[in-house]
Amino acid sequence: MGTFRIEGGHQLHGEITPQGAKNEALQILCAVLLTEEKVTIHNIPDIVDVNKLIALLEDLGVKIQKKGKGSYSFISDDINLEYLQSAKFKEEGRGLRGSIMLVGPLLARFGKGYIPKPGGDKIGRRRLDTHFEGFIKLGAKFRYNKEEYFYGVEATKLKGTYMLLDEASVTGTANIVMAAVLAEGTTTIYNAACEPYLQQLCKMLNRMGAKISGVGSNLLTIEGVDRLGGTEHTMLPDMIEIGSWIGLAAMTRSELTIKNVSWDNLGLIPSVFRKLGITLERRDDDIFIPKHDKGYQIQNFIDGSILTIADAPWPGMTPDLLSIILVVATQARGEVLIHQKMFESRLFFVDKLIDMGAKIILCDPHRATVIGHDFKSTLKATTMVSPDIRAGVSLLIAALSAKGTSTIHNIEQIDRGYENIDERLRAIGAKIVRV
Repeated sequence: MGTFRIEGGHQLHGEITPQGAKNEALQILCAVLLTEEKVTIHNIPDIVDVNKLIALLEDLGVKIQKKGKGSYSFISDDINLEYLQSAKFKEEGRGLRGSIMLVGPLLARFGKGYIPKPGGDKIGRRRLDTHFEGFIKLGAKFRYNKEEYFYGVEATKLKGTYMLLDEASVTGTANIVMAAVLAEGTTTIYNAACEPYLQQLCKMLNRMGAKISGVGSNLLTIEGVDRLGGTEHTMLPDMIEIGSWIGLAAMTRSELTIKNVSWDNLGLIPSVFRKLGITLERRDDDIFIPKHDKGYQIQNFIDGSILTIADAPWPGMTPDLLSIILVVATQARGEVLIHQKMFESRLFFVDKLIDMGAKIILCDPHRATVIGHDFKSTLKATTMVSPDIRAGVSLLIAALSAKGTSTIHNIEQIDRGYENIDERLRAIGAKIVRV
């Protein structure tokens, strides 16, 4: 189990560039299975979860060539479908939640897709019903081996249809879209997710020859085509990492510039941080954050009531940043209620922050009230264990602002989502060592 040792209390300075978006990468990489032609992808983050998926594709028979940092070409002209029934696949696929999005492309192109029950972060239940109900509506037969926790769908030919999704699942929508692009006829998906990363997938598929309309809305119409061709695609910067660096700058009262953030794809993220009192300046496509030497004050609602920040499907606030928001609020002036609606276990890391001296009331598994210190009382260093990717980075930010030396164990969780995070933080002045 890896460990970070962090000496907190130092101001940071300089520029930091966000990695490519993890959540986009997991969709885009699965989509290379939809064509036998070459697909070249740029700005792929060098992180554990993405590298696991690339390895899975290689085991499936995809020809992969590294073109440079973050750039790879993929040719899926000789796929080994027998691998899907192997013990190795059942073991490797289980360790990566993003592997579920292999099923849609495999079903569309080869008429069968299998996956072991995926793992991933321990942040509560994340069911797969939306994925498989969509495949069934397209005409696939579903089977489930309870002994091995192994899912399968098979179809001679998928048929386009209308469907109303029971939830606006990002991965569910992506999976169904990838299945529907090669289905016969027209598929209409209502209550579709519309995150920028899903839009990126649809735009890429359209360049490959798909016919998807309504991109960016919650109503997608897909006219099935016989085949898709190759393309070249560059991924967006990771909005969760961008939000993490905003929080880091505020908590350490540092002057930072976050480079090439794709402002137009950040949605509510800048405005939510501004509601916490954090100053953000747009400089071309960069975010400049000045030193907050006098701290930052949480806004109340216009009637004077306590601010509530809650997650919601896009264009609402992404749930992946609520843990960062919560940590930043611990040193604000004022109070805020954090409402994590979508995952029931994601706030359980707050006990670590309370140990560090934060004033937090965990109301229930979904809500926490934070009373800010206004930097009059610094957080205290402690020893912690990272429970998941986002909570792990939130604790890392808390440690960088705290007085003394903190230790974070189980940093493999952080490495799953953040590329060379310790090296990049040291480059802007952080005192962090990987043990």
